[in-house]
Amino acid sequence: MNKWLISVSIALTMSASGLQAAGNAEVGQTKSVACVACHGPDGNSPVNPVWPKLAGQHPKYTEKQLKDFKSGARTDPTMIGMVAPLSEQDMADLAAFFAAQSKQGGSAAADKVEVGEKIYRAGNADTGVAACMACHGPAGTGDPQANFPALAGQHAAYTEKALKDFRSGSRANDMNKMMRGVAAQMTDDEIVAVSQYIQGLSQ
Repeated sequence: MNKWLISVSIALTMSASGLQAAGNAEVGQTKSVACVACHGPDGNSPVNPVWPKLAGQHPKYTEKQLKDFKSGARTDPTMIGMVAPLSEQDMADLAAFFAAQSKQGGSAAADKVEVGEKIYRAGNADTGVAACMACHGPAGTGDPQANFPALAGQHAAYTEKALKDFRSGSRANDMNKMMRGVAAQMTDDEIVAVSQYIQGLSQ
């Protein structure tokens, strides 16, 4: 737990000192035409739940993911091609546009709520799984200062994939291995349950 608290403190310090280019949401809407096929016109990804909802996400977080795709810190065959022509200003504008959109809520599978809520709110002390809400907030709104993303209403299929990718190490763009450390202790059942619970959270 002490190592985890130190990691959070470092993340907060680093995020507070970082400078961000200001994004223009109106310009970002024009640039988002290429994003519509997967993420929808308003960032709610209506076609495939493995593609994340971007609507309402903190702009700094979205911008970081785009930069990580471009640098190779995060990999995805489709996204690599999409970010290749983007400048840093393009990324800031796109992030501002999606942040200004309203995320559509979802619902959780009833048989997953009890376990999912327990993991989200209390973690699993026996196996060292930290409570999700410690970083992402009780309502899943995240923390823009620490660059912890909003989770509420996110597609369960996407969250499940993200957690399993962190667990396997195929995704490694988390600060100080924080998500990899948490996911490494989670069982498949816990991942599925908490992903469902998050999908049903409303901000």
